[in-house]
Amino acid sequence: MTGTRTPPHASRRTFEELVSEAVAAPTEGWDFSWFEGRATEARPSWGYAVSMAGRLGRAEAVLDVQTGGGEVLDFALARAPRRPSLTVATEGWAPNAAKATALLRPRGVAVVAVPEDEPLPFADGAFDLVVSRHPVRPHWEEIARVLRPGGTYFAQHVGPRSVFELVEYFLGALPEEVRGGRHPDRERADAEAAGLNVVELRAQRLRMEFHDIGAVVHFLRKVVWMVPGFTAEAYEPRLRELHERIRAEGPLVAHSTRHLFDARKPATRTDPA
Repeated sequence: MTGTRTPPHASRRTFEELVSEAVAAPTEGWDFSWFEGRATEARPSWGYAVSMAGRLGRAEAVLDVQTGGGEVLDFALARAPRRPSLTVATEGWAPNAAKATALLRPRGVAVVAVPEDEPLPFADGAFDLVVSRHPVRPHWEEIARVLRPGGTYFAQHVGPRSVFELVEYFLGALPEEVRGGRHPDRERADAEAAGLNVVELRAQRLRMEFHDIGAVVHFLRKVVWMVPGFTAEAYEPRLRELHERIRAEGPLVAHSTRHLFDARKPATRTDPA
C-alpha cells in the first residue's frame, strides 16, 4: 500500500459516503492503487520485487506460491534480465486466481488453483526457485519438497503484530500467542525443521497511516485475515468512533512488520567411491 499525496485529514465527506465507496470497491488481487492519497505504508529497504527480478534471471524453473492477483510476479518478470524456462504460480482464492491467470498468461505463466492449506500439486524437486510475497502461512515441508537440491526459497513474509493498532481496536487485546504469531525466529525454526538452511533473515517495522475511514474499511475487506469476518455493518459503531477520531486528530497511525527469507535446500552430497 502506497500513497504520495497526503490529503487534509479533516475531510468533510460524510461517514456514509466514505464507507459506501469503500464497500463498493473491488478487493481482488494485490493492487493497492485505490489507497493513493488515502493511506500510506513505508516499504522495506530490501525492495523485494526488484530483488525477485534478479533471482528470476538466474533460475530455470520457478514457483510463486500464493501469487494473489499475480501483480508482484508480473512486475518481477517484466524486469528480469532473462525469463526462466518454466514459471508456475499458485493461488487459492478463485477471484484472485482468475485475475492472476489473465495477467500472467501473456508471460507464459501457468496459474494453478490450489487451496492454501493443501499440498502443492508438483513433483519432488521440480523447482530451483520458490518465491512468495505475504503467504498466509508458509508450508515449509511442501516448499522443501518441491525445491531441487541446492534450490532457494526467497520470500517476504508478514511479521508478528502487524497492523495490530488497527486489529486490536476492533477485536480488543489478543492473547500473546496470537500477538507473537508469524515471529521470524519461530519461522526460522520451522524452516530448519523442514530441512532448509536459512541464509538470510531480515525484519523491519514500518509506519502506516490511514487518512480516512474509507481506507480502513477497504483495507480490512481486502486483507481479510486481519479482522476475520469483518463487515462495515457489523463494526459500524467502532467505525463511526474511528471516523470522528481521524477527523479530530489526524491519520490513524499503525505499523506493519515484514521479514525477508532467503533459505536454501542443501545440495545432494555424493559420497566418494
